[in-house]
Formats: sequence, C-alpha cells, structure tokens
Amino acid sequence: MLPSSTVENYLKAIYHGESQLPPGERLVPMGQLASALTVAPGTATTMVKALAESGLVEYEPYNGVRLTPSGEKLAALVLRRHRLIELFLVRVMGLGWDEVHDDAEQMEHVVSDRLIERMDEMLGRPEVDPHGDPIPNAEGQVPRHDFATLLTCPVNEALTVTRVTDQDAAFLRFIEQHHLMPGEAILVEARDEVSDSVRLRGRDDQRITIGTRAASKVRVSASDTSSRG
Repeated sequence: MLPSSTVENYLKAIYHGESQLPPGERLVPMGQLASALTVAPGTATTMVKALAESGLVEYEPYNGVRLTPSGEKLAALVLRRHRLIELFLVRVMGLGWDEVHDDAEQMEHVVSDRLIERMDEMLGRPEVDPHGDPIPNAEGQVPRHDFATLLTCPVNEALTVTRVTDQDAAFLRFIEQHHLMPGEAILVEARDEVSDSVRLRGRDDQRITIGTRAASKVRVSASDTSSRG
C-alpha cells in the first residue's frame, strides 16, 4: 500500500493514541481512533484491516490496534515533516505558533524528502518544534523524554516549560498570554484539589492561577537554576 494522505493520517492518529495509553495497555480502541479521525467506526475498521494486510498495524477485532515497527517508522516520518514545517512557518515565515498546525497538516503530505532535509538543515537540525514536541530524525527515531506536567512536577522548585501538548489555537493563545511557552521559567506554588486549580509564579514573579485541565497539558523539566522559592 502506498502511503497516501489517508494512510498517513491513520498511522499518525494511532501513534498519538498509543502515546496516550495508560500503563499496561497496548492497543488503541477503535472507537477512540474513529473519534480522533472524525470518521464512522465502520470506516475506521475497514481502513485498519487494510493497514493490517499491508503490515503497518496489528489489529485485534473488538480490542483495538497498534503500529508495527514499519508502521511506527512511517508515522514518525509524517510527524517529522509536520513538526519541521511548523517550525519553518514560525521561524522563517513569521507565523504565530497558534496559526501553523492546520497548514502543516496539509503540507506534510505533499512536501518531498529533499525539501524536508533542506528545511532541517536551514533550521539548524532542531530537536523540537514550536510547541516543544520532539522532531523525529530522518530514520524515524524519536527522542524520548519523560517530562512531568504542572500536575505531577515538584512544588516550589524552579522549572522550565518544555512542551505544550494541546495544539488548539485558542489554548495556545491562552498559554502565550500567560507566558507559559516552552523555555519560560516557572514555579508551582500550590495545587488546590477543591477548586481544581494550580497556582504558578512566572515571569517577573507574576502569579498565575490555571485550571488542572490546562495544567495537565503543560510539561516541564527541572531548571538549572536554584529554587526561586
């Protein structure tokens, strides 16, 4: 099977689904996949069976689907194109990080490997895209980082934002408005389970309170500096 845009979208959706599975789970439920692709469950099942026949996925009826090594490599190469295009549009074309996702979704299926390699070279072989998502290399290998979220990170320790996992434009504008973009230094002062909120100290010691749902989409790593506490 040639990697058409539909095939690539399915592989990418399964890839994302696998990354969100709870520990111990290995299959992406078919209903979840159909919902992610906004197609009918029957349509998703028909396509997944074709992908399984091509050796790109393992399909277990009534249970779910996962990528084979070949399918995972192809999915990673689609992500490579997508994320390099996003970074190119931001750095070179001057677009906002909240504007580039939809354009990259379309362009990722039509750009040549030669053009992607040139973009990668021009951008200095970057490791992450504008949202902090890791960029797979030309062999489809993806750097693995186990970054904490604002819900799981230590309290009252200096942190650096590394990644924002929600590509919704409105959410990205919210993150930018509150200076929570990748590279920003922050500190979690408190979490309140009753109000489902997280209180942060950010740029210029500004206090910020955000909901736990938003906090779960912001990943951080320990800062090299000492605690700001």
